Amino acid sequence: MKTNINLLWVLTGFFGIVTVTYVIWSLVDPNHGRVEWAGTFMLGLSTLLVAFIAFYLGKVHGAQGAELPEDRLDGNIDDGDPELGFFSPWSWWPIFLAASCALLFLGLAVGPWIAFIGLGIGVISLVGWVYEYYRGMFAR
Repeated sequence: MKTNINLLWVLTGFFGIVTVTYVIWSLVDPNHGRVEWAGTFMLGLSTLLVAFIAFYLGKVHGAQGAELPEDRLDGNIDDGDPELGFFSPWSWWPIFLAASCALLFLGLAVGPWIAFIGLGIGVISLVGWVYEYYRGMFAR
């Protein structure tokens, strides 16, 4: 985590330098001659975002009380390998759920009737995914 924090602070400095350079460049440009506000705000807010993330990770790193396995020179891969849970590699339900989300957002863009179809398929897919191990050959 310490390496990530250092990289984010370096990135904060880079975005700060690029923001100042962008403002100076837009002022010196003979065709434009004034500050271009959209790019200036975008670069400035990018600087703030990366600084906030670096600050937050620094506070978390200081509060955790010990080094993470990836920060130690003698750490092994298995030291930082937590149990992530159980996932079914053969399940088709996540694909149907993703398709229903795509239909839902397509319905928001094109027409509400498509969103209702996506919502129906999504409810069926979610119930199927949750109760996948309660029926059939995978029942427990």
